[in-house]
Amino acid sequence: MVNSLQRVIVKHPNDAFISQKHLSENWQTFNYIEEPNFEESLKEYGEFLSILEKHVPSIDFLPQTSRVGLDSIYAHDPVKFTKDGAIILKSGKELRQPEAQVYKEYLKEKGIPIIGELTGDAVCDGGDIVWLGERTLAVGLGYRTNLEAINQLREITKDLVDEFIVVQLPHDQGESECLHLMSFISMVDHDLAVVHSRLMPVFFRQLLIKRGIKLVEVPDDEYLKLGCNVLALAPRVCVMVAGNEVTKKHLLDVGATVYEYTGTEISYKGTGGPTCLTCPVVRI
Repeated sequence: MVNSLQRVIVKHPNDAFISQKHLSENWQTFNYIEEPNFEESLKEYGEFLSILEKHVPSIDFLPQTSRVGLDSIYAHDPVKFTKDGAIILKSGKELRQPEAQVYKEYLKEKGIPIIGELTGDAVCDGGDIVWLGERTLAVGLGYRTNLEAINQLREITKDLVDEFIVVQLPHDQGESECLHLMSFISMVDHDLAVVHSRLMPVFFRQLLIKRGIKLVEVPDDEYLKLGCNVLALAPRVCVMVAGNEVTKKHLLDVGATVYEYTGTEISYKGTGGPTCLTCPVVRI
């Protein structure tokens, strides 16, 4: 999750938000904090894309389709990639479940291999799956990812993973809110993670430290502004939502290069930061 990002899939707000009218009719249904401003969201996304374009050679745009809603802008959740190909997921948020089929069709069209797909009662969001190393996988067990999904993921990845870690997530703000494993940890180098320790299970925090991973702590107020949601473009080269000055300083202090974008409309109101806005396909 930290090697140089070579190919990424994204969903432009033109194709997710569609119009101000569409936003006005749907933002409450999708549990947004406030109604996003469509024109401002386009400006913010342009700012975000300009950062990606400087670092990522290949950017794929998911097409517009009436089968999915506003949350499709958060391209990370319907699928997770391994070095051998994609795993098609099924969101724990029912409104987002049609996104998996759209991804499946898109990957087949692009000739990107699919190594597995969740079936039956299994539900899982990509935001609950964190690679701690090339063969170490951590999966959050919570409201968006259930035990059946974890069992299926364990089987799908059995030849790729030596260490499969299940992290039980807290109730936090409740079932209707979105708490992913990636809500409180972002890997920005092989030995560096941005974390909000107050939400972390003790065993998991201790495990990270034992593995030699330095923890950059995000304060409470910046956690609420997506300060813990940091996308690695390469080791210690990262992008985050602007306005999280304490976290940014901590990252700079440990030698990271930090890019920022305004994320009020496309991130905070949603709420999903730069990791949520991107689905990494290839890292080298």
